[in-house]
Amino acid sequence: MIRVDGLCADAAGHRLLRDVSFTVPAGEVLAVVGPSGSGKTTLGRVLLGEAGPGVRLTGDIEIDGRPVIPDTSPAGGTVGYIPQQPAAALTPVRRIGSVLREIARRHTPTPSRRARRGSVRQAVRAVLARVGLPDDRDLLRRYPHQLSGGQQQRLVIAHVLLAGARVLVADEPTTGQDCLSRRDVAAEIRGLAGSGVAIVLLTHDLHLVRAVADGVLVLDRGAVVATGPTDTVLDHTGLARPGPAPADWPQPALAIRPRSTPDADPAGGSGQLLRVAGLTAAHHDRTVLHGIDVVIGPGQRLALVGRSGSGKTTVARCLAGLHPPSGGSVELDGRRLADSIDRRERADLAVVQYVFQDPRASFQPYAALLDQVARPAVRLHRQPTADALRAARDLLEQVGIGAALAARRPDQLSGGELQRAALARALVARPRLLVCDEITSGLDHVNQNRILDLLDGLCRAHRLALLVITHDPDVVDRLADHITVLDQGRVVEHGPAATLLTAGQQPLTRALLDPDLPRTAP
Repeated sequence: MIRVDGLCADAAGHRLLRDVSFTVPAGEVLAVVGPSGSGKTTLGRVLLGEAGPGVRLTGDIEIDGRPVIPDTSPAGGTVGYIPQQPAAALTPVRRIGSVLREIARRHTPTPSRRARRGSVRQAVRAVLARVGLPDDRDLLRRYPHQLSGGQQQRLVIAHVLLAGARVLVADEPTTGQDCLSRRDVAAEIRGLAGSGVAIVLLTHDLHLVRAVADGVLVLDRGAVVATGPTDTVLDHTGLARPGPAPADWPQPALAIRPRSTPDADPAGGSGQLLRVAGLTAAHHDRTVLHGIDVVIGPGQRLALVGRSGSGKTTVARCLAGLHPPSGGSVELDGRRLADSIDRRERADLAVVQYVFQDPRASFQPYAALLDQVARPAVRLHRQPTADALRAARDLLEQVGIGAALAARRPDQLSGGELQRAALARALVARPRLLVCDEITSGLDHVNQNRILDLLDGLCRAHRLALLVITHDPDVVDRLADHITVLDQGRVVEHGPAATLLTAGQQPLTRALLDPDLPRTAP
């Protein structure tokens, strides 16, 4: 179904892909893994016939018997795509239901208009049930931005299923998904393969690779460094055994020292930096948070976990002043914060910094990355531009973004590279509380360890407090000292991380914090 032979991709004097060759028969899954920036997404775009302007391709590609190079167009409607950031594949100005119905109409042959209308409704209901989304009127009338990241991902999968694709390129399909939803995605991928779809899976999720892939291809700097059956490659390349950061990486240290010293207690002895009491919030007329209570002290790390759509990101956005609560309060150092970011003082903006789940959407696409990372130091602390640029450069180096990458525009970087840059941008503001919304979801294990080591060092040295929103039990284990579990906008369990990771009382807690995905039969 897919044949690639001697594929090379060059742009602006850089070789993006080097002599890449592989085949994927119908009904099989090939996992393509490697560090951020190794060429995985470039390979996926080439398979879709969308290599991008200025990219020169050589080699041979056939998809479903049709050559993609040299005309670089995919095989008609047979190729489906699940992008790393699902919002990029969803039309922001159209309601969810209208798009689903349009796709179903185009791919539902029926003899009459009345029969087609009934078939379209049935097809939409069936596909929503298949991906775990409700088919009620409330969801169908929403716009994509009103869904969580995990819900957006499942919606994109629904589009692919409705279109009846015979070849699928899946770029990080479990990004932003909770463990239960990841199991559903794994089962869906194996089900698609079982129906004869050839799948190229681009991912950092090695649990997913073990669960669904027939073979693995490892990319590094655009070249194939290993390929073969899944267990053979994972067990003999060290990919399945991610270790600590290499010794030559810089030690965690803020380039700009935080405003509070490690010995100061900003809560006046109460041990509370941030207190959330009785927080409620709504989307339109639908209440999504019901009386949330959260307390975070200096240097504490709280993990907020729950299924996609349970309200985790809404809690974080309320803390940051990005979503207006309908009730309750958010206090910093015993002082109530304004509900809206527009009414908060400059110092309050610096104290609470947010690293977003979708880093690409948080950067201007055409301004140099270094300038954007330095901007918070200029705006929030009135730092001279030269000092701010120096601090931004140092922090970017600490997260693995060198000078060459820092000089590029965000649209020239991978999703994982932008995620690390977004963290550096937040740290340059010298926060006391960092809200991390799925900040490791697009990172390979090496860079994930690097980021976790950096955050751990900052918490220990400067009492930086963390609110970590994540679906990754490994991140919870590495970073959190307490866990709060949300379900449908309510706290269902809270306690020390060591206890909940091994002996959670609620079945939901145990399911969410189990990282393993069972091998799924097609």
